[in-house]
Amino acid sequence: MPVRFTISLIVLSLLSVSGCASLPTAPAAARNEHVVLLHGIWRTSKSMNKLEAYLSSQGFDVINISYPSTRYPIEVLTRQVGDQIDRYRERVNGKVHFVTHSMGGVILRAYLKDNDIPDLGRVVMLAPPNQGCELVDQMGGTFHYRAIFGPAGQQLGTEPGSVPNALGPVDFELGVIAGNNTVNPILSSWIPGADDGRVAVERTKVEGMDDFLVVPRSHVFIMKGREVMEQVVHFLDHGRFDRSDIESTLAGASGAGS
Repeated sequence: MPVRFTISLIVLSLLSVSGCASLPTAPAAARNEHVVLLHGIWRTSKSMNKLEAYLSSQGFDVINISYPSTRYPIEVLTRQVGDQIDRYRERVNGKVHFVTHSMGGVILRAYLKDNDIPDLGRVVMLAPPNQGCELVDQMGGTFHYRAIFGPAGQQLGTEPGSVPNALGPVDFELGVIAGNNTVNPILSSWIPGADDGRVAVERTKVEGMDDFLVVPRSHVFIMKGREVMEQVVHFLDHGRFDRSDIESTLAGASGAGS
């Protein structure tokens, strides 16, 4: 295997467990609304802790679900995640929103395709491979990729029959936030157009979404950006992203790579 290829996989896996400092926030009045968080592949619920704390500070009741993302195919993971969602819904009242990162969005699409949630609120997906990922096309069949990302990772290609492409349009209120800042130019060289180091901006889109936003964040850290978290809350509240002062807001985050 070429050295460049092996180094890219090592960097890819190391970045997946990197974190950022905590974000201090002021408490807000509690509301009768709930948010389910779903992390991405090769991550755990810890990767969503900062977002969980921010949403809690805004008055939401939050459940931060963890699941063994590299151990099973997406179909099995969807059942496991679905069981946790169902148990949570049994003990809460009020709207249930969802915020996902990366493959968590694909799992949620698969769950909602076969499960009706009468109290479903709004959904925000951060850097979702809604149309698959070219890196899976390039690396999915290699030993190193299979060892790191497991069977679910091999199901995220761009071919028409891949899991994300076979799910079809969404029929719920959805806002998608994509990143266009990469910390891995080697991986980005294999992705056409703007990307976040893992997923092409264009491939985060899905038919039926209500709003779409691009921010200067990388795939691994997109959920930790203050402006991203604020946009998440704005969409959950209003069904659209806030563009009133977006250019100046995002300019402060450009080049941060986190």
